[in-house]
Amino acid sequence: MEICDRNMGNNSGKNPGTVQYNKPKTFIMKSIPFLRKLSAIFLLIIFLSASPSAADNIKCNRMPVLIGSFLSNHYAMKNITGEIKNNTIEQMIKMLDPSKSLFYESDLKTLRAVLQNVFASMQAGDCASLKQVYDMLVTRTRENEAIVKKILGPDFRLDETMELQINVKKRSHVKTPQEKHMLLKKFIQFQIQNDLLSGIELAEAKKQQMHRYELQTTRTIANNPEKLITRLAEAFANALDPHTSYLSPEDFEDIQIHMKLSLEGIGALLRSDNGFTVIEELIPGGGAERSGLLKPKDKIIAVAQKNDKPVNVIDMDLRDVVKMIRGKKGTQVTLTILRQEDKIYRFDITIKRDKIYMKDQEAKISYETRNLGGRIYRLGIIDLPSFYGDNEENKSSYKDMRRLLEDAHRQRVDGIVLDLSHNMGGLVDEAVRIAGLFLGHGGIVATKDGKDMITIYANGPYASVSKGDKLKVVTFPAKAPLYTGPLVVLTSRISASASEIVAGALKDYYRAVIVGSDHTFGKGSVQELTPLSRDLGAIKVTKALYFLPSGKSTQKIGIESDVQLPMFFVHENVGETELEYPLPAQVITPFLSLYGDTKPAWKSIDRSLLTALATKSKVRVANNVKFNEITKDNIEAARKNGIVRLADLRKEMKKNGDVNKNETRTELKLKAKEQYAPFVNESVNVLLDMIILESKSSLQVAGIMR
Repeated sequence: MEICDRNMGNNSGKNPGTVQYNKPKTFIMKSIPFLRKLSAIFLLIIFLSASPSAADNIKCNRMPVLIGSFLSNHYAMKNITGEIKNNTIEQMIKMLDPSKSLFYESDLKTLRAVLQNVFASMQAGDCASLKQVYDMLVTRTRENEAIVKKILGPDFRLDETMELQINVKKRSHVKTPQEKHMLLKKFIQFQIQNDLLSGIELAEAKKQQMHRYELQTTRTIANNPEKLITRLAEAFANALDPHTSYLSPEDFEDIQIHMKLSLEGIGALLRSDNGFTVIEELIPGGGAERSGLLKPKDKIIAVAQKNDKPVNVIDMDLRDVVKMIRGKKGTQVTLTILRQEDKIYRFDITIKRDKIYMKDQEAKISYETRNLGGRIYRLGIIDLPSFYGDNEENKSSYKDMRRLLEDAHRQRVDGIVLDLSHNMGGLVDEAVRIAGLFLGHGGIVATKDGKDMITIYANGPYASVSKGDKLKVVTFPAKAPLYTGPLVVLTSRISASASEIVAGALKDYYRAVIVGSDHTFGKGSVQELTPLSRDLGAIKVTKALYFLPSGKSTQKIGIESDVQLPMFFVHENVGETELEYPLPAQVITPFLSLYGDTKPAWKSIDRSLLTALATKSKVRVANNVKFNEITKDNIEAARKNGIVRLADLRKEMKKNGDVNKNETRTELKLKAKEQYAPFVNESVNVLLDMIILESKSSLQVAGIMR
């Protein structure tokens, strides 16, 4: 089994990437942040499967072995060089101070010297010098807390002219206490404004901000020096390439849930809000929803296991709360809930943990009808969020896609849009087989490892190349293509890995029209996932690059759209080239092969058709009010170059109707769907154009073949 999953850079410097399990083989890619709002930045955690025993921190004497595992398995990096050491140190600093609001520029010299020393001393199992890093963290965190409390004193007033550079890459570390005071003042101004626009009174907003910084100090102190060894492991992995990483036990579980779309728990999505654990969303079918007693925005203030006393979880780290609540199917957990409506309610609820299936992340199809020239056209839109699969549960995105295409056949569709615009990657074997539903037999993707071994993954018989010492072929059972009619694939800058494999194969075989932003993400590497012993999580190591049937790599390039739309992120730093230490792109010999001399069962896309479709779409987009607003916003964002004014934040929230409205995750998802509707609608327009233009040049009828 193979998995692909994408990763986008973020301010934390932590960049998970593609993963591969051994036996069965699996290549994975991990998801990336999407449509973040300045006014709604919070961590969402799913109640995961059965709780393991408390995870151990990585011990110093294990670090040389861990580093050796990374280097021995990496595609390109085989030795610790001076460059890798320096990259590790810079990644460590970014993890400890992602917003550049903690350390002074002068602190960095000390940190770099200490961390360089750790590389030498850890070989003897000595990481004691990390205590100096810990002490500096505690000192600077306490300093920030004191500064914030001073800022939020009796004389605090909002300054509408305040500006903040939100692109951390464009900010330097502060040099003086005065510069730090001003930076923290800007942060507080924007945080308070967000609270006020959400309907919180000024006095309460000030109180909450002070409490947040108090919590930060408390948690920094609680994270003892030994925990910095784990951060160092993460930093070393990130220094090799953007997608190699060390995974904590929690991150490892997250990947497994993302692939399986199932978990064992109570079925709720949580966030942390100023020390409170808040229910963000109830998962349909879970025990939390079935109880009929819980609601979004409820606060969990205590947790009790069966026959045990409740444990107060106020101000507890969200991950620790999750560990207490998760558990095996059939076991019980009691939550103490605080609900604030017209008055404050407090009550206990006991929930039986169960198997939860994340139906909202499965492939789904919807239908639209268009009346053109007196004829009714029926069009299918398939939304495929990821390439998921689980052999134990008999769960498969490929099987779901077969089912959806069979339904489309019964609906007698004239064409299909395959929406991969927010696909988070997934299992490669699922992606290969899904591509086969539209192509039938043929090579879909190839990988090349550090020893130049090329492996081609194909559907059905594949004999167009001879096997050798440096070439092997992995085939999946396949029949004729299930759907042979007009096909449009909708992509975006965040479509990556497995999405790029499918979109790229369909484009290389001239099977589909690619509609979307200028190009996809551009992640063309695969990683191997190796679980660690003693519940230490796992490591992901870049093992190979992958290539499309044309022999081209998507690495740093992505898949170019045939019909370009003014997508989100067009002026933002999104893509493989924006990440640190990306591998270079390569090419291999093309391996395009379908039926030999047999004519394919669909009509190939030709250049003249693509030109006509792009021209028609460009006219529509230019006259579309919503697209014009998006283009205008993108131009304005580029002009501001990452700088946001406090007054503009209020105007933007008023424009979007967000003022005094603390929206739930469900409400935010509905709003995102509305905002994204123009792109889906235009992809349907392109599909209809395609059907009409092809019908004029051919009598071929779209349909399902068995």
